[in-house]
Amino acid sequence: MKKTVLILLAVLGNVISALAIDNDELWWKRNNLRVIQTNLPDYEAATLNADSLVADLKAYSANTLIINAGGIMAFYPTKLDFHYQNPHARPNVMKEVVSKCHENNIRVIVRVDFSRIHESIYKKNPDWCYISPKGERIINTDMYVVSINAPYVQEKAFRIIEEIIDFFPVDGIFLNMPGYQTRNPYEDKYHGVDQNEYDQKAFAVYSNGLKLPLEENSADPVFRKYSEFKKHSVEEWSQKLHKIVKAKNPQTAICTYMDKYVDIIRHESQSNPSVPYWPYTASENVGNASNSYPEHIISNAHIQQISFQSRYNAVEPVEAQIRLYENIANGSGLDLSMMGDMRGYEDERNYPVFKKIYGHHKKFEQYYGKYKSVAKVVVVAPGSWIHGEAGQEFRGIQLMLREAHINFDIIEFTQLGNQVERLKKYKTIIIPEIVSLDSSSLKALQYALDHGSHVIATNRSLAAHPETLASMFGASIDQKDNDGAGNYLIPDKTVFKRFEKQKMLFWKYNLGLYNLSGTDQTFLPIMSKGRPGPPEIIGGHEATGYYAMGIKNHPKSKAVLLPVNLGRLYYMHGYQQDKNILLDVLDYIMPEAAQQVVTNAPARVEVILKEFARNTKENQNKTEMEGLILHLINLTGFSGITYFDNLPVHDLKFEIQSGFKPSKVFAMNSKKPVKFEWTNNILKLHLGTLEDYEGIVIMH
Repeated sequence: MKKTVLILLAVLGNVISALAIDNDELWWKRNNLRVIQTNLPDYEAATLNADSLVADLKAYSANTLIINAGGIMAFYPTKLDFHYQNPHARPNVMKEVVSKCHENNIRVIVRVDFSRIHESIYKKNPDWCYISPKGERIINTDMYVVSINAPYVQEKAFRIIEEIIDFFPVDGIFLNMPGYQTRNPYEDKYHGVDQNEYDQKAFAVYSNGLKLPLEENSADPVFRKYSEFKKHSVEEWSQKLHKIVKAKNPQTAICTYMDKYVDIIRHESQSNPSVPYWPYTASENVGNASNSYPEHIISNAHIQQISFQSRYNAVEPVEAQIRLYENIANGSGLDLSMMGDMRGYEDERNYPVFKKIYGHHKKFEQYYGKYKSVAKVVVVAPGSWIHGEAGQEFRGIQLMLREAHINFDIIEFTQLGNQVERLKKYKTIIIPEIVSLDSSSLKALQYALDHGSHVIATNRSLAAHPETLASMFGASIDQKDNDGAGNYLIPDKTVFKRFEKQKMLFWKYNLGLYNLSGTDQTFLPIMSKGRPGPPEIIGGHEATGYYAMGIKNHPKSKAVLLPVNLGRLYYMHGYQQDKNILLDVLDYIMPEAAQQVVTNAPARVEVILKEFARNTKENQNKTEMEGLILHLINLTGFSGITYFDNLPVHDLKFEIQSGFKPSKVFAMNSKKPVKFEWTNNILKLHLGTLEDYEGIVIMH
């Protein structure tokens, strides 16, 4: 009896301690995270020191720590025989870390990873683990990848979570690598669809007797059913986790990369393994997640390491700087993930950047994290983790808009049907290479079009929906895939006004051949490839009868189809003429897009305009905005393949559409008032010098 009482008192003490830092109903809702994640190798548990760790977190203005706890291995004295004990972990060090963090008003989110088990556990329970169609396991040294439908994930993982929460008063659970595993990311090797017997049984029940597919093929109806099953099973597991965690303590945040049954959606800005590099990963990640899942808090992690094979080498300081500034400019807090403790780190070049930006956020915290979009343009994303040709098309369109300083939002294609009313508020919706949409998303698009939103679609967008192509764009497909190398387009100067000195535009990549007879206007006639060869014989480019652009008029809007790889061409090669095609189209159908912010800032200055309310405890439930913030991020040091120090930019001028006359305007970093003029709802600002970043606060 005495032992039971002591246990109950300990658990109650944990809950009280977890709540003691802040009495707000849900602490993470403040959206003021300054996270540092220490990804501890097992051996660093032996030297981990709570006092030095907390001292470092304070020195870098962090208010949240993510640290290893369990799953792959326990960093505390586990009593569960299926939870591998880190042999280097000292018994009380994790309790000390949590206790001393809380004493210094630092939240602690513990990292758990149920994707792998130690070899000693595997030998006792081989049926818990992944097995490929070829009978292979996925192994990293002595760690074996598990199957999500086997008992370890379905039962044992929840017991580990309960033990961790009972052991110390954590503020959150970060679930790393959730879901199905088909590849070894640490060796970049694909293994195939998991054939574990528990997966076979679970899928058979879900699908009324179907067998697991042996390969990933979207044309296979069995694989499509399997994809539904994977989504269903992951969400079902996440719901169980949510119930268990919230029953223990509603103040414990759940953080991972998904959106269902999660409090904090985490994303990652990682190094790009191939050129061209993409300096806008944080803006893309935060913009996509925050607009696609507006009820969630977003925390986008700057990943220090260059790659999984090069964990102890950090990316360049300027790249780290850009990512962190983009985070806070777009509405995330600050978040960085590094290998091990901050003491004795193998690459400390980024430390001054962290200290500067985390300190800046702490000082000006009230101006970050409580934003409302002013964008009139939205770009539809092909997913949350961008890759492939569709990703290149998407990023090329983004790049055009960012360089032209046109404010835009991003919404993931799967979420269009969930954002019907919001979608119609945009004046233009751009769909880059989104081949297929579900019925609710198609209805949402049509609803927005009917209520005055223009739609621009590029390349193979909506090719899976011939009825929509016909009704929305007046188009049908003759040849969806066509190599455009050698073809030319002819720009009509009445629309394409940026082409005063060009008569023919070369092409590359896909150049779809579409029947645009149902459109109201056609532009960019496609010329044939002509005669290849030496200069003496070239020429012969003749009209093919096809066009690279068609416009269909609707009662309140226009639908523009550009069945060509416009974004990909700009992303891969950067010819200004390709960007100018989109900008001229926007000017033609929505001239106000380029008028929201007019500036002489170079293309490599990222300009982000947001409405804001001060992010204070008193304002937590306030929805009325208090002004505008103009974020300026200097990317002049980015060369395309590396990051140099940014060049100072001088004498910047801005004209911003503003429906109110400001009471004051000031710059955060320079700590000086900014002179302004306001006439006819146009606010004129002048900034003498931009170094790395500036936030210009425009108060009502």
